Amino acid sequence: MSDIKMQIKEFRIGIKIRGQRQQRRLTLQELSELTGLSKPLLSQIENEQVVPPLATLLKIARGLKVDIHFFFEDEGNRQQLVLTRADELRPDLQRQPVNTENRPYRYHSLAQGMRHKNMEPFLVEVEETVWDDKLFFSHEGEEEFLYILDGEIDLHYGNEIYRMQPGDSVYYDSSERHGLVSAGAVKARIVAVLYSK
Repeated sequence: MSDIKMQIKEFRIGIKIRGQRQQRRLTLQELSELTGLSKPLLSQIENEQVVPPLATLLKIARGLKVDIHFFFEDEGNRQQLVLTRADELRPDLQRQPVNTENRPYRYHSLAQGMRHKNMEPFLVEVEETVWDDKLFFSHEGEEEFLYILDGEIDLHYGNEIYRMQPGDSVYYDSSERHGLVSAGAVKARIVAVLYSK
C-alpha cells in the first residue's frame, strides 16, 4: 500500500466525513450543495480515494458544522496539552490532484489530539512550483498566520505578491483569495496557524 493510502487510512478522513454526513442525515447531493464541491469529489473523499487539500476540508467542515481539527484528532482523545516532538511529526495532507488542482503543500499537524480549539497549527512544506491562478483559494470566517522557517515563498494575496524569507511572518484574513509557492531553489518550510473566528 502506498504511503498516501496509509495516511488516509490512519486519519480516516473519509470515514469521519461520511459518519458526520450520515449523522446529520445529509445525502451526498445535499453536502455538495452546502459545500460547493462536486458530488463525485465528495464520494471519492469519503471512499478515501482522494486526499482533500486544506481549503476543501474547510468547506466540508463548514458544511458539516464541525471544526477543522475534527479531521486531525484521534477519536476519544481529550487532551488539555499536546506536545509534538520533532521526530513525531507525521504528514496529514500531501500534494494530491483534486479537480485538476495540484496543491504543492505537505501539512503536519502540530496540535493533534487537542479538541475544541479555535486555532489549528501546522508545519507546512512547500514544494517548488510555478505559480498558477488555480492555486488561489479563500475561506470565510478564518484568519491565517504564517512564519517562514526555511527557504523563500511568494505569497499571492488578492492582486499583490509578497516575497517572504526566513524570519518573516504575515497575518491575514483568509476570505481574500490567497495562495503561496516556494520561490527559492530549496523546499520552503513554514509554520501556519489557522484561526476560526
